[in-house]
Amino acid sequence: MKQQIALPQPPAPSRTFTVLLSPTRRGARLARLLATVHLGEWGLPSESAAQIVAELANNAMVHGRVPGRDFRLDLTVHDDGALLRIEVSDARGECLPPGRASTAAPDGDSESGRGLLIVDAIADRWGVIPGPFPRKTVWAECDLVP
Repeated sequence: MKQQIALPQPPAPSRTFTVLLSPTRRGARLARLLATVHLGEWGLPSESAAQIVAELANNAMVHGRVPGRDFRLDLTVHDDGALLRIEVSDARGECLPPGRASTAAPDGDSESGRGLLIVDAIADRWGVIPGPFPRKTVWAECDLVP
């Protein structure tokens, strides 16, 4: 008989919020507003998190849009309110954003390309999870307790 090994489990989230939104300017704006409202109801600071949500939702609208498919916003608070994880999933898994190391400043005349630079500056950690096909998830984490 095989012996089962218990794998360490991540801490159970203490609060979660999930919503599907249309990949439009209205959907991106609504993502930010809903994040601000829920974080406020949870008694958590919302300014930085709302900016991250706005940038990731805007990227889902611009780079992750597939007609007829929504993007998903997930907010999760872990560790008794010490960690906020923001996830935005869209339907364009083949369009992966550059990683942290390759995020470079855009051309001075460019009207776009600053979103992930802002996320990198505000979030404590961020990254991309490919899949399941055809989706991808861009996530960011903010430590809420210094």
